Order: sequence, then C-alpha cells, then structure tokens
Amino acid sequence: MVVAYARPVENHLPPRTAAFFDLDKTVIAKSSTLAFGRSFYHGGLINRRAVLRTAYAQFVYLLGGADHDQMEGMRKYLSDLCRGWNVQQVREIVAETLHELIDPIIYDEAASLIEEHHAAGRDVVIVSASGSEVVEPIGEMLGADHVVATRMVVADGAYNGEIEHYVYGPEKAEAITRLAESEGYDLQRSFAYSDSATDIPMLESVGHPYAVNPDRALRKEAVARDWPILTFSRPVRLRQRIQSLPMPPRPVLAAAAIGAAAATAGLVWLASRRRRPLPVS
Repeated sequence: MVVAYARPVENHLPPRTAAFFDLDKTVIAKSSTLAFGRSFYHGGLINRRAVLRTAYAQFVYLLGGADHDQMEGMRKYLSDLCRGWNVQQVREIVAETLHELIDPIIYDEAASLIEEHHAAGRDVVIVSASGSEVVEPIGEMLGADHVVATRMVVADGAYNGEIEHYVYGPEKAEAITRLAESEGYDLQRSFAYSDSATDIPMLESVGHPYAVNPDRALRKEAVARDWPILTFSRPVRLRQRIQSLPMPPRPVLAAAAIGAAAATAGLVWLASRRRRPLPVS
C-alpha cells in the first residue's frame, strides 16, 4: 500500500518594503507649518505681528532651514506657547485651508516618486518633525500609507504644554525602525528621501538613501557616501493629478500630535533668533 504525505507549502513571498519621505522641502516646497500662518491668524491663534514674522520666517527657512540648537530651542518654545490651545480648532483650520495652501506647493517630482513606489508595491511613509494635525492630512492627500509625526500630550481636548514624542534627528531613524518591525519592512531594501543633514540617521537606516535639494552639510555627506542627489524644482497643484494618485489601502498611522499652530509660532521664534543667514544649498 502506498501512502502519500502532503508537504507543507513554503511561503516564498518577498519581504515588504517602504519609501520614507521627509515632508518640508522634500515633498512640498515650503514649511508645512509656516504655510498656515495667515489661516491661524484668522482663526485667532496668532496675532497680526506674528503673521508678518511668519512670512519672514518662511523666507529664512527656505534659505537654510534650522540647525540642531535652533530646533531644540524651538521645541521648548512651542511646547510652552501652545499650552491650553484647543486641538479641534487647529484641526478644523487645517482642514478648511489645506487644499488652498498645500495643493500648489507639492513637488511634481515627489508626487511622481510616490506613484512609482506604490506601483512597485512599496508602502509610502511620511516622516516629519511637524505636527500631525498638519502632516496627517497632507499624507492623506498624497495617498501615504503611514504618517509618523511629532505629538504632544492632550488633556481635556487641549495641549497641556508637554511633548510626548518629538520626531526629529535620530528619533526619525528610531521611529521608522519601530514601524518596520511592526509592518515587516526590510529596511535594507527600502528607500528614504530628505533635504536636511539632521535626517542623516534616517537615511543611514535604509539601503537606498536619497538627498533631495540637500542643504550644504547633507550634500557634503551624500557626495562622500555616494548617495544619489535629486533636485526637485517643479511645484504642481496636486488637484491636477490627484486622480492618478493611489489611495491609501488602509487607515493612515499617525500619532495624535503637536498642534500645527504651535509649530508655526515656534518657527517664527526661530526666525527672530537668527542673526546670520545660513548657506544656500
């Protein structure tokens, strides 16, 4: 008598991969938080003087960004400033003005890359030091699968002034490592894009790092490590191509986060502290 034994079928599916994108000056042409300055003024969150300083801060930020010490100072300033602000009000302001303010400043090259990564079967993840009240809606517009952003402690519907998770510098690398563990991404086969030297730890975490419109320090590092350097220069109104962008296959992962208005005010403070121009990349 011949007895046949069934063999278990082995799973040879390739490991999952992802493309991690910084947001400001990588996917969009400006600071995501500063873009909402006038909207926050009309919503009563900042005054007229702050609106003018926001415009100046946007100009300075586009020239050179912010170094580590300035970002640390900004973090403390914005955490103190936003204490007591209503979270829902910030979200409503962003939702009302999102398309008007962000649609025209999406880099066409970044939107194309997002399409290409999705077509290749990769998840797209936005990783930003900005607050999720801004980053999460932008991620949804772009069809991102996940969003990782800074978050602040919320009590009784308002910010209590404490930062729970600041997604900046090395913490970006740690955040994508944790996400990779939970989602099963193979980081050595994954991609990352950023414009800033502060994101070198994130770029080092993947097998395919790219410097996009890099600042001087990142450009130097990219040349030394033979990382590809990309130039994004064509902002496009996202609505013109939104029909071709894939929709996210599952809910966006975004931690409840720091208020966008607080981040705006923080960058205003940053600009007011700066006394010397940073080199143009």
